[in-house]
Amino acid sequence: MSQEFKLKGVSSLNLKNGDKQEVEVEGVEGGKLLLLKVQDKVHATSANCTHYGAPLKNGVLTPEGRLTCPWHGACFNVSTGDVEDAPALDPLSKYDVVEKDGAVYVKTDEDTLKANRRFLNLKCSAASDDKVLVIGGGSGTLGAIEGLRGGGYKGAITVLSKEGYRPIDRTKLSKALLAGISKAAWRQPEFYKDASIDIIEDEVKSVDFDGKKVSTKSGKTYDYSKLILATGGTPRWLPIEGLKGDLGNVFLLRTLPDAQNIVKAVGDNGKKVVVIGSSFIGMEVGNCLASMKNEVTIVGMEETPLERVMGSKVGKVFQTLLEKNNVKFRMGASVDKATPSPSDPSKVGAVQLKDGTTLEADIVIEGVGVAPATEYLKENSSVQLEKDGSISTNEAFEVKGLSNVYAIGDIATYPYHGPGGNGTPTRIEHWNVAQNAGRSVAHSINNPGSKPKPFIPVFWSALGSQLRYCGNTPNGYDDVVIQGDTDKPSFVAYYTKGEVVVAVASMMKDPYMTQSAELMRRGKMPSKSELQKGVDILEIGVPSEIKM
Repeated sequence: MSQEFKLKGVSSLNLKNGDKQEVEVEGVEGGKLLLLKVQDKVHATSANCTHYGAPLKNGVLTPEGRLTCPWHGACFNVSTGDVEDAPALDPLSKYDVVEKDGAVYVKTDEDTLKANRRFLNLKCSAASDDKVLVIGGGSGTLGAIEGLRGGGYKGAITVLSKEGYRPIDRTKLSKALLAGISKAAWRQPEFYKDASIDIIEDEVKSVDFDGKKVSTKSGKTYDYSKLILATGGTPRWLPIEGLKGDLGNVFLLRTLPDAQNIVKAVGDNGKKVVVIGSSFIGMEVGNCLASMKNEVTIVGMEETPLERVMGSKVGKVFQTLLEKNNVKFRMGASVDKATPSPSDPSKVGAVQLKDGTTLEADIVIEGVGVAPATEYLKENSSVQLEKDGSISTNEAFEVKGLSNVYAIGDIATYPYHGPGGNGTPTRIEHWNVAQNAGRSVAHSINNPGSKPKPFIPVFWSALGSQLRYCGNTPNGYDDVVIQGDTDKPSFVAYYTKGEVVVAVASMMKDPYMTQSAELMRRGKMPSKSELQKGVDILEIGVPSEIKM
């Protein structure tokens, strides 16, 4: 039941436009909320991001009332509390504010204050004849189905997922090797049941775009009004002896069963683990296993980890952080083959490098990239796949040449209009990008004729310290301007193409990434020359004009 709660230490709503103030609520243990002022109006919302609980007082508030989480880029509308950008799923709670008798109160109930979020009620009986069929069960699907129901879609929603479980937080697989559905899933099964969202374990075999039908490997057929292709990526095996799936205890990491199999093989820990690939996945799982007291060696072809994406100086920061966690590196190395264990020839025993080095291995994990999972379309004359197997779309993620068909996530190559992009066809394998693409498609379906909702890609990683990243480099970068101390590490790295900042990475410098993303959206990031002169982007006011 709603009642009035007094705000501790607040006697009046004396805020300026753009101000944020976290306050405690009297009489509620742990009760906090956030006061914000936008366009001369004071709002009261939940104090923490509904994704991973970041304090929103440290976020970025724009003149139009968009509040962005300082950690992972989730965005909320201050006026409504609604989610505007991934990765948050639940909106913020909104509270009525009352100023009286020299004090400030909010109207709500204690459970709502403690929940720190507004729980979505997406109950729907699917009253419309319209049918959305989603193929895939990952992050893009999650954004699409929640965006559809959250935006008022009343038609049937069916998800075909070969993974056989409801959408999970896939980022936790490599960062923490969470192997249980109860800890990894975003929602309880009842959530989807109440929302009339059918999640069916099956794998697509073919698509009849003219007849608007999808055939599955189980022999069933599903028709649709609108089709969302979100089949994600297929992790690659190295085409090398012992590493192409022909020896036991050699793993890929993409699904819950993959994580479960790795955890089972690791057992009580103390194992010799070789990770092939110094990618984000390889680095994260290597760091996680080292924290569990295993002997981990990461093998990479570059001179420093993630050198191609992040540059050698920043890549060296990651390597140093993991070395402090007792991870060993073999960089600038190529793998020749894996050999069986003398005690069990069915399982791996060692990895041989081309320079003659032998690395003993109880377990090998391959993190050498993914390919777009579009095998079901290779013989389809209605779709021309790109050279890498991806699907070309427009800004709204509509598949070219097809009506009411969308492609999102790892399989989509779309025109990138962020800084330095200029519409360059780009495929981005970011969990957050997939979810935002799903949200964008849901918005287009719910609002026919509307313009697509663009976004700046955001990425994060756990590499001994939390990495934040925004932007993209579809046309490469030619320099990196670093402010701060890479030894601590506490720094911001600005990736530039000519004078234009095309991407930003930070460690221990929140909310620089979030501020950068907002300035990028508005075309107001400072130039390379300005940054070299020491310009601090937190001192730049976020303007009201939005260019993307």
